[in-house]
Amino acid sequence: MTAAFGVVSISASVRSGEVRALDVLDAHLEVVASHEAGVHAFNEVTAEQARVAASMIDGIVAGGGDPGPLAGVPIALKDNLCTAGTPTTCSSKILQGWHPPYDATVVQRLAAAGAVFVGKTNLDEFAMGSSTENSAFGPTRNPHDQTRVPGGSSGGSAAAVAAGFAAGALGSDTGGSIRQPAALCGVVGAKPTYGLVSRYGLIAFASSLDQVGPFAMSVADAAALLDVISGPDPMDSTCLGEATARSASRLGSGVEGLRIGLITEMQGAEGMADDVKARLALAADALSGAGAKVDQVSVPAVTFGLSAYYLIAPAEASSNLARYDGVRYGLRAPGSADITDMYLRSRSAGFGDEVKRRIMLGTYALSAGYYDAYYGQAQKVRTLIVKDFAAAYENFDVLLSPTAPSTAFEIGAKSADPLTMYLNDVFTIPSNLAGHPAVSVPFGVGDDGMPIGVQVLAPALAEPLMFQVAEVLESLAPPAPLSASRRSLRALGAPADRGAAL
Repeated sequence: MTAAFGVVSISASVRSGEVRALDVLDAHLEVVASHEAGVHAFNEVTAEQARVAASMIDGIVAGGGDPGPLAGVPIALKDNLCTAGTPTTCSSKILQGWHPPYDATVVQRLAAAGAVFVGKTNLDEFAMGSSTENSAFGPTRNPHDQTRVPGGSSGGSAAAVAAGFAAGALGSDTGGSIRQPAALCGVVGAKPTYGLVSRYGLIAFASSLDQVGPFAMSVADAAALLDVISGPDPMDSTCLGEATARSASRLGSGVEGLRIGLITEMQGAEGMADDVKARLALAADALSGAGAKVDQVSVPAVTFGLSAYYLIAPAEASSNLARYDGVRYGLRAPGSADITDMYLRSRSAGFGDEVKRRIMLGTYALSAGYYDAYYGQAQKVRTLIVKDFAAAYENFDVLLSPTAPSTAFEIGAKSADPLTMYLNDVFTIPSNLAGHPAVSVPFGVGDDGMPIGVQVLAPALAEPLMFQVAEVLESLAPPAPLSASRRSLRALGAPADRGAAL
């Protein structure tokens, strides 16, 4: 379907000299030029820098060298990943125009592997949201239906891949911010084990939950991206100190004999649509037909995940965002009478409503007299979730659940009710609290014709097994719709001067 534009296929074609990296890039930039105005996936398109990088890759290939495993692959970066000399804003006024002096570790690793960066993608401000409507620079729109949201907070990255603006993208996932938009946009999105990927250069939201992960059009492409960005990093003390098995190492192994648990508590959650439930049942049946042993499993504590998350994450955000004070970098409001007034004016003008809401909630949860009652209790619930997952994995190799409770909703439909918006992450949050990996795989469409994703969850460091199951699920899924812009990218592959691989 879209393999010709995939991460693995593009790299193979560029490394062999079959196509030029510059031609691959130009094909994607043509689609950006034609469709970005309607989608608004990017805060910044870095076309000139990308052309320089692509030309260098072509020069390496022409000289008989190997540019790396991602040679010439167009990649989009979520705008909370530091990029030296290129604005990194977190879609917030308080960082508008800030140019980091260094690259995030994941950016360094992608560049070293030969990737070409096409731009920085829009997000919910400071990654706080489930629809990419909370951006200071306006909402991103779903490429399949521009009246609807792409999910969030990594909605710009998901939309960029779904729209054909990039072959792959990076996002960050604190409570589902990769997997939920992947489901709503009909792409693959993976959150790795906490500590597998360095967070150095990722602007922090909630440090015990944040993880960087990939978006792609296929499971194999997502695994390839994850293999490049993962691994030890002395710049991140929470990063695992030893190399782990390659995420792609078990692709093609099938699911014969694997034990797959269908999480009972995630089949009738509040707000879950009937078409999502039906798709989950079909996915379970498909895996069973492929030889897996599928059965129900109870993970009782996941029902408290949403409540625990919205105490832990805001508490950590309150601490992390204290550094944005108008003194060291970013916005400084003019006309302040003294430093306290400057703090107040700068933070009031620089932060949007959702960020302010979470800062206040987190500060309250950490305050004297409430710490034990709220934050302390939430951490105890987190421990219960870890224990319940451990018990489930004693009898099952991986678990299965919906990714999002519904298909993409209309822009503005939930923005006035934060609690309703928060329910969009009810199925994804437990993996973040446990620190476990999970991946969303497209599995058909809902009654409205919009994509639905099914989530494969795995124990810590079981990414190879997770992708093994996800690949089979992908192969058994009904044909997925392509956005109009991605169809136009495929059409651009016909001219001979773009090479047969496109």
